[in-house]
Amino acid sequence: MRPHGTIYKQSRFSRNHGEVRMALPFQVKVFYNYLYFWGTCFLVASIAGLILLFAPIVTQEVRYQLKTSLDKSDLVEKTEYPVASDAKAETTSDIQNEAMNLGVDPEFSIVIPKIDAKSHVIANVDTANEKDYMDALSKGVAHAKGTFFPGQGKPIFLFAHSTNLPINVSRYNAVFYLLSKLEKGDQVIIYFANKKYEYKVIDSVVKPSTDTSFLYDQTNTERLYLMTCTPPGTTWKRLFVIAEPLTE
Repeated sequence: MRPHGTIYKQSRFSRNHGEVRMALPFQVKVFYNYLYFWGTCFLVASIAGLILLFAPIVTQEVRYQLKTSLDKSDLVEKTEYPVASDAKAETTSDIQNEAMNLGVDPEFSIVIPKIDAKSHVIANVDTANEKDYMDALSKGVAHAKGTFFPGQGKPIFLFAHSTNLPINVSRYNAVFYLLSKLEKGDQVIIYFANKKYEYKVIDSVVKPSTDTSFLYDQTNTERLYLMTCTPPGTTWKRLFVIAEPLTE
């Protein structure tokens, strides 16, 4: 508020006429204008900041919901993802071409068709070394050091951001942001050492952030664990999606 204007005025046609006006000293008016200008700037900057923070997250959610709706109505040409085939005669060249057509590295990558997630996987990331795993997560999905690889018949542990802050959707490769959308039977594809491994989701669980039991699963069963933070944008709990090799 900038106090100014007439506070009393009597008609000039009356016997006693005149007016009283209130005006602030120049220095006070400058101060009020200064506050008004910077207050407006702060408000605009706050709104812009919120848009920048949450736009990537909202965009991912809207894109997923739109894709789901269009898939159900069959009004859009669907992305062709590779599916299990009775013919197991795929050559190394076939698999390399398939992976590259999907935009991933045949040496070690993950593709999750339902949520349109694709990323390079960084192998042997030390989960006890924050610098090591934060650096890996800035590039994609991390494979936990000490766990196994596809085809070895033992547990595989992969993790990625959901992220820890909304702004980090842009800073980090938040591949697993929509991981909670996966349901039993959904497909997960891993390309490793120029071979393709297919898995189907069998379960998903939410555990406290301190629970690391899956990380130390030493059973002689090949099982794929995908982990991220939940709810998205927090580090409150951990979401684990569990998949097993797809069998004919």
